[in-house]
Amino acid sequence: MPVTYWLEHAWLDPAVVSGVLLTADGGRITEVRPGVPAPPPGAEVLRGLTLPGLADAHSHAFHRALRGAAQTGGGTFWTWRETMYAAAGRLDPDSCFALARAVYAEMALAGITCVGEFHYLHHQAGGRPYADPNAMGEALLAAAEAAGVRITLLDTVYLHGGLDHGGHRPLAGVQLRFGDGGTDAWYARWSRLKPSGHARIGAAVHSVRAVAEEDGYAAVAEAAAGLPLHVHLSEQPAENAACLAVYGRTPARLLADHGFWGPNSTAVHATHLTEDDIALLGGSGTTVCMCPTTERDLADGIGPAPALHRAGSPISLGSDSHAVIDLFEEARATELDERLRTGTRGHWTAAELLRAAAGSGHASLGWPEAGRLAPGALADFTTVALDTVRTAGPPPRLGAETAVFAATAADVRHTVVAGRPVVRDGRHLLVEDVPGALAAAVAAALPD
Repeated sequence: MPVTYWLEHAWLDPAVVSGVLLTADGGRITEVRPGVPAPPPGAEVLRGLTLPGLADAHSHAFHRALRGAAQTGGGTFWTWRETMYAAAGRLDPDSCFALARAVYAEMALAGITCVGEFHYLHHQAGGRPYADPNAMGEALLAAAEAAGVRITLLDTVYLHGGLDHGGHRPLAGVQLRFGDGGTDAWYARWSRLKPSGHARIGAAVHSVRAVAEEDGYAAVAEAAAGLPLHVHLSEQPAENAACLAVYGRTPARLLADHGFWGPNSTAVHATHLTEDDIALLGGSGTTVCMCPTTERDLADGIGPAPALHRAGSPISLGSDSHAVIDLFEEARATELDERLRTGTRGHWTAAELLRAAAGSGHASLGWPEAGRLAPGALADFTTVALDTVRTAGPPPRLGAETAVFAATAADVRHTVVAGRPVVRDGRHLLVEDVPGALAAAVAAALPD
């Protein structure tokens, strides 16, 4: 049944337009009519700036349990990882569902309508499969549906415990939960996952640290042909150094030699790249997912996003470890971190950053029909208030700049998925108490 929304202001790329009538039917936008100065009878009124729904292109839902707990003391990525393993060791399908449902509800409150879940927590302690080998993945799919958001489950190959100058180490401890034993066994499990109306299935290689050349990068790429294919790339200098020592090539070159890169591929982080790496990724049309809040939280570094974009790589955004869940913060950090690195301003326009947060993110997750306010697109959108202490003042024509450089997730008022309200007036309609759900699920995931 058709539903009509009157948008006080809307970002119709590349400009903000006031007074827009949007009609949705069957989960898709059927009409976008500007020049409607007042809401007609029967239209649902969305006051503020309406944007396409945002796509969190890189998520590890269970990492949300680390917020706060991982902020004590110092250390590096490698010491943070031990805290992460402690949480990973405690989850089962039921607690995974509860935590992910709360996390995805938090995303909906932040204007996110689609999440890419980079999923490697597959099995029971010790690596023994559940009766349903995809029980953990199915829990994530069900959690997204319960929270009212779309999901691409990026089921991940994770076969080794690390890479040093002597080669790959075996899985050990909590890591045993991640491994399938080989790419053939991964495929046998992964191929049983099925898409649905709110969910699509993709694949991922965790990293060159966790999957070796002899395991078969090409085999994974071939299995995922035409589907989203993601990988953590060059997140740490130590990863690059070990890869060079063992293979004589950077991780980007190693994967390129096996046909890994292309328009369906996404390199996550891509923080420490050579000029040749940048050319490889850009020339192949590979998307790069930047996760600035995680990259700075873990002291990983600042990736060369502008150079990658100039080389031909679309840029998407992810909240990764969920130090915060706020795609506006990820977007502005992509610009502001580059200002710190270079000492100059203006590397990205607000429109470019909104495209990264919406259209490019959805495309990297296999939802190319989402991420824009146009007839035929999925009816997924979110509305940001323009009258809060952060957003009040600028004229509506500067709404894109206001959203990217001033708004936060707390300024989201409405979120609509498939034409159906999921968040209205800042309240989640499917998960009654999101903070309470988060508190209970995080408590269950953390060690005593």
